[in-house]
Amino acid sequence: MKNNNPIGLFDSGIGGTTICTEVIKLLPHENTMFLADQKYAPYGIKTQQEIIDLSIKNVSYLVENNCKLVIVACNTATTNAIEALRSTFEIPIIGIEPAIKPAALQTKTSKIGVLATKGTITSDFFSSKIKLYPEVEIIEQIGYNLVNLIETGQLHSQEIKDLLKEYLTPMVEKGIDTLVLGCTHYPYLTPMIQEIIPNTIRIIDSGEAVAKQTKKLLIEHSILNQQTEEGIHTYYTNINPTILQSFTPLGSIVEQCDF
Repeated sequence: MKNNNPIGLFDSGIGGTTICTEVIKLLPHENTMFLADQKYAPYGIKTQQEIIDLSIKNVSYLVENNCKLVIVACNTATTNAIEALRSTFEIPIIGIEPAIKPAALQTKTSKIGVLATKGTITSDFFSSKIKLYPEVEIIEQIGYNLVNLIETGQLHSQEIKDLLKEYLTPMVEKGIDTLVLGCTHYPYLTPMIQEIIPNTIRIIDSGEAVAKQTKKLLIEHSILNQQTEEGIHTYYTNINPTILQSFTPLGSIVEQCDF
């Protein structure tokens, strides 16, 4: 039955596991298949065409493995490749974008900080989104090297703490009251971010909204899984799986494969 087929997700690395976690939380009976394209991470420094080609490669693999819906669990891939993916594949495809809209609705100072990769911030897609909110001052900061440090197992390093302080302090000084995490890797940095910024600043990411959109599309396409047992969750990477394993729930299937 197609309803029992997995939801597919991909990211340039482990960041998209934050989205996968939210999907599993909201839809515990769904099966999932996650690809961490770590061999080619990070996407944020690549050209748009390179990102499109890698994204098509990943979605092709998920489709070949009977995924019924695909979540592009990567802000950079979404902002650079979502249109190409939707014109190439017939199955429903959900993208991730920085949560500018909820931040704009919640800010009291009309000043929002956005921490994201270069690939996201310099994309036409991102530019078109921020133009929708001319009444809000959006302070952008590229998170240089953050993804690379997370991907190489340095999540709790002093270097990553120093970079966060360098990136966030100017935003705080400019009076932001809302911080958008515009990369699916960045929610793993939330505890460190909270140590740097005042607790009055609200931190927003896209995970919960994406999970809700996934449920909505599954219902609309009549492909919601009707099973009553817990879903099976498989994670694949194209490098050594040790780092990915440390970001997945206990009992998950984590394997290395070529894609």
